[in-house]
Order: sequence, then structure tokens, then C-alpha cells
Amino acid sequence: MKNTFGNNVSVTLFGESHGEAIGAVVDGLPAGISVDEDFIAHQLDLRRPVGKISTPRQEKDAFKILSGVFNGRTTGTPVCIVIPNENTKSKDYSSSYGKARPGHADYTAFIKYKGYEDYRGGGHFSGRVTAGLVAAGAIAVDMLKNKNIYIGTHIKKCAGVNDVDFSDYVSDIEKLSRKAFAVLDDEKGARMISQIEKAASEGNSVGGVLETVVSGVPAGVGEPWFDSFESVLSHALFSIPGIKGVEFGAGFDCADMLGSEMNDSFVFEKETVKTLSNNNGGINGGITNGMPVLFKCAVKPTPSISKEQATVDFIKGENTVLGVKDRHDPCIVHRARVVVDSVTALVLCDLLSQKFGADWFGE
Repeated sequence: MKNTFGNNVSVTLFGESHGEAIGAVVDGLPAGISVDEDFIAHQLDLRRPVGKISTPRQEKDAFKILSGVFNGRTTGTPVCIVIPNENTKSKDYSSSYGKARPGHADYTAFIKYKGYEDYRGGGHFSGRVTAGLVAAGAIAVDMLKNKNIYIGTHIKKCAGVNDVDFSDYVSDIEKLSRKAFAVLDDEKGARMISQIEKAASEGNSVGGVLETVVSGVPAGVGEPWFDSFESVLSHALFSIPGIKGVEFGAGFDCADMLGSEMNDSFVFEKETVKTLSNNNGGINGGITNGMPVLFKCAVKPTPSISKEQATVDFIKGENTVLGVKDRHDPCIVHRARVVVDSVTALVLCDLLSQKFGADWFGE
């Protein structure tokens, strides 16, 4: 099992949902970067469950930085962040072991790891592990802010309800950073929450679409072909549990557009090259063009639902039915948004370090 992503700045995840702890190791950070533990706690709070639209499992996420930070700044050595698991109910999973939960990795994990995997709560495949990504990503988000690069994600669509579009990117990003339920229109958000609660009352779940903007990315980041900006970022985004689709700019809508509609015309504005539209999402030929990077992620409905579904018992070798009765989210879209921000920040720090060198962040 490989758990490391990134070249110049890399992150390694460890831990299981019901193990002693989860966490992350970030390597490649330059020395002298400020580490704001209050901001890390804030980002972790954005990932926490929210009322009836989330799992009843509550974790304090009382993280500890074990290495790589001294007197509030990075030392240049690997930063290790540990987050204890406290609210576990491992016995809830012993009776269902061997029954493949539809939409989960129970069966594939059993096949790959020959039955030695920690199956409790999904083990290392659980969304719980994303807390380590968020803690590590908080450091990366702060690094980018110091270079005037800002990341924001809103719930573009959930349970059939659409949020409004981004208008003023910087202002919208600031507004979203303070919201537990990240929408630009609060009335739309209230309708989404109502639909999530309705699905939960019926023992079901819903999915949605997250839309992310990154402002301030300089032109020239990324490589053609296999390490294009889209390729590297998509690779990381698809590692987030529940992400089933990623599109940049106009995305799949470009299939119904004419070239004259899809092309982004260039123009000089105060001696800076810009485009009059942004259908390519700020990327040409796999390389950033200086416009805001814009992309969407499709998040599937949470697979754990209480409705009975057909499945198999791969230990006994027989067909059976299963209804998941444990503590689960009727929707993960609102919690996944900060995970997308964190992963995006880590990828950007890696690619920017590749182009300018890691010490660029300290300048």
C-alpha cells in the first residue's frame, strides 16, 4: 500500500478509522514557514460533522505536531501531525465482517490484503483519514496565502439544488472560509440542508458537486503531457473518498460548444495577459495561464445507508442482504469541501516548489 503523494512537497497518510490515531507526515517544506495551530484547528472544524446532516460520530480532532516545527515555524525536517481517535465503536463491525457493504472497499480490500486489513469502519479506506490531509493542507493553505494565492470551494449542487455562481473570487473565498456549510446563497443552502435531512429520514443519502476556484496562481505552472497541471491535481483529487468526477473550466459542457464559444480570447490589461472568458479553467496545454484555476468535483451519495441492499458474504461464500445501521453521514459534500481545498493546496505547493524552488515560499 502506497500512501505518499507529491515530489518536492510530499504528504504521507497513516492510521485507520478505529485505530489509535490517524495523521500525516509532510516532507519538503522549507525552513522558517509559520505554522498557525489555531488555523489548523479551524480547518479541522470545517471537516467536522454538522447536526442532522452528518454522522453522530464526534471527534475532538485534538491534533499534535510531533516533529518538524519549533517555536511556531518549520525546521525544514518532516512535519508529523497525529490526530487521536477517541469516539470509536469497533464492536459494531464484528457482526458484519465478511458482508461487502455496497459502494465500499470491504471486498476489494479483502482481496488485495488477503484478509489482513483492518476492516473496522473501513480502516485505512475511511473518510476519517482525510482529517490528516486537512491538518497538513492547512499549512499549505497558509503558505499560499503568503504568496497571494487563495483557494475557495462552494457546494455548487446538492440534492438537486443549485447554488449561485462565483462572482468576486477573492471576496467569495473569504466568505466561504467562515462557513460550515459552504454556499454563496444561504437560501439555496437552507434548501439543500432540508433535502439532506429528508433523505436521512428515509434511510438514504445524497451527493453533489463542489466547485473550486484558485486565484493568484502565476502563469507557467505545470508540464505538458503526463504531469500537466490538470493531471497532477486530478490524480490527488480522485484520491479523496467519494470523488467520482473532475472537470476543469467548462468541462463536459465544452462538447456542445463551438470553437468560437469555447476559446478564451487573450487581451492585455494593465500590461498583464488575461483572457476574456475562462472556459479552459485557467490552463492551456497543461500549464497555468495566469487566470483563476476553476474546477468541479462530483461527490457520490454516501454509500452507507440503512436501506437493505443485496450483497455477498465473501467469507461464507453466499448471497445475503445488508442494511448499515451504524453512525454514518447522509451527505459528505459539505465536509468534503475543506478536503478538496487542502488537497489542492498541497498539490500547488508541490508544483510551485518544482518551478521556483521550495525557498520561494519564504521570500
